[in-house]
Amino acid sequence: MQQYIGRFAPSPSGPLHAGSVVVALASFLDARVANGLWHVRIEDLDTERMVQGADQVILQQLRALGMSWDGEVLYQSARTKNYQAAFDGLQTLNRLYPCGCSRREIADSVLNRHGAFPEGERPYPGTCREGLAQGRTAKSWRVRVDDSKISFVDRWCGPQSQNVHQQVGDFVLRRADGHWAYQLAVVVDDAAQGITHIVRGQDLLSSTARQQWLAHILGLDTPSVMHVPLVMDDNGVKLSKQNGALAVDTEDPMPVLQAAWRHLGFYDVQASTPAQFYEQAVKQWAGRFKPI
Repeated sequence: MQQYIGRFAPSPSGPLHAGSVVVALASFLDARVANGLWHVRIEDLDTERMVQGADQVILQQLRALGMSWDGEVLYQSARTKNYQAAFDGLQTLNRLYPCGCSRREIADSVLNRHGAFPEGERPYPGTCREGLAQGRTAKSWRVRVDDSKISFVDRWCGPQSQNVHQQVGDFVLRRADGHWAYQLAVVVDDAAQGITHIVRGQDLLSSTARQQWLAHILGLDTPSVMHVPLVMDDNGVKLSKQNGALAVDTEDPMPVLQAAWRHLGFYDVQASTPAQFYEQAVKQWAGRFKPI
């Protein structure tokens, strides 16, 4: 069997909160059950959201929770040449085009076409697919998507299927100011690190089909995926750093680990240290979610 290689990829926009600990725990346990590798990747491309020193805080939190990673920590900010190479390859395939549409213009086009906003994505209507209108300047570069269906089985959510062209449309890979899009960076980085299994939050489930489509176009493998339930606040809104989610207190790691474990559908384990916790949690995870 191919060696299991997983990853946890936080953004350094603040410390870990309860929701990000759930994802870290699930991905860590999944890798340990398979006797595989578990990498940490800092996704620091969105400089506008970055908080100085947050990456080191996150790494220290992981250590305090007993989650040790394999190899060096990868920073996306050091990999822009790799994204450019993939971008250039897509240009050679005539897959890219400049887009002059603003978010407001896209929203208006979708509303005019459908009469209401569809659930989930607001599919790009292809306004600039055949070229920029006279007088317009590029705000981004989009990838030209085929009209085909992408299907996969999520290890938590079950069978999934999406027609990326119809439900998402041509999506952005780079902004005109040079910022690389998450969708391109994550595909390139997962392939470079040899990631075989992705465990992340369900907010990213809808991104999976376009990432698999892009990987196929680039000639890259597509990892197995598992999207675990999100942690919500009292108003039913996803916990996030942007919404002011509080950092977890890792000076007392056991309550943090037990809370994340319960959110994943398990009962508390009898343990007073992280090492004791993982000894039992690995066995229980293996009984329910053995990697395939």
